[in-house]
Amino acid sequence: MQIFRHYENLPAAARGATVAIGNFDGVHLGHQALLKHAKTLGAKLGVLVFEPHPQEFFKPGGERFRLTPFRAKARLLERFGVDVLYALHFDAAFAALSADAFVTKVLAQGLGAKHIVVGQDFQFGKGRAGNIDVLKQRGQQTGFIVSTFDLIGAGPEAKISSTRIREALREGKPEVAASLLGHAWTVEGRVEQGDKRGRTIGFPTANVSLEGYLEPALGVYAVRVEIAGQTYNGVANFGRRPTFDKKDVLLEVHIFDFNGDLYGQQIVVAFEAYLRAEQKFAGLDALKAQIAKDSERARAIL
Repeated sequence: MQIFRHYENLPAAARGATVAIGNFDGVHLGHQALLKHAKTLGAKLGVLVFEPHPQEFFKPGGERFRLTPFRAKARLLERFGVDVLYALHFDAAFAALSADAFVTKVLAQGLGAKHIVVGQDFQFGKGRAGNIDVLKQRGQQTGFIVSTFDLIGAGPEAKISSTRIREALREGKPEVAASLLGHAWTVEGRVEQGDKRGRTIGFPTANVSLEGYLEPALGVYAVRVEIAGQTYNGVANFGRRPTFDKKDVLLEVHIFDFNGDLYGQQIVVAFEAYLRAEQKFAGLDALKAQIAKDSERARAIL
């Protein structure tokens, strides 16, 4: 998959695609169905996303909500058959583009799009002034076809949305999130130096920051961990570690049947099941006993 951060002066091989437009946060089942549909329309498959997410631009410093920061999103889009990813920088100048300018400069002149595929509620341009009717009308004038894609299912409960997935994760329901995503929710991160307390009680952990990601429910999870192409089972705690009076949140992953130095390595952690809420223990012996129980339960689930 080719990735471009701009829309001007693209090479000929990157132009003339069928282009699906959206945020694609999570690349959930609805997104996957849209991509599958777009793939049948001929030409190479392109996806147009905005980085940073427009919500991050308009509400800086707000609550973290992203299911998939750019790197994770790109990996998933490639897995689902995308040939070209246009990750356009969303800043004040881009936000100020009128609906007409977006169609003319970006879609027609820049990408040379042959076919545009969007969800039925797609809006674009400054003040979200553009809608599907505007897009179709301008498409006829500038030389591309527009298709809208129906949501999966019928009725409000059947709608697959990133919002529903976020709610499930914040409620400690990773299985529900996975049923909407079509895959387990994952976090990619570099293993950081920690207190090294886990190894002193027989449960060494890989510590990973969730910077850039939505924060799921605090607590203990059964997880799968991908390390250099190999997958291992494990148990993880996401929380503040109240037993040690910590306040910052951290993901600590104990990987079953693994020996090796992971510091500085990139790993992928898939949240499979929620085991229990985070709690404060009277001491290390009580904590160690509970981790052993958590590990036994995680092994059984996985």
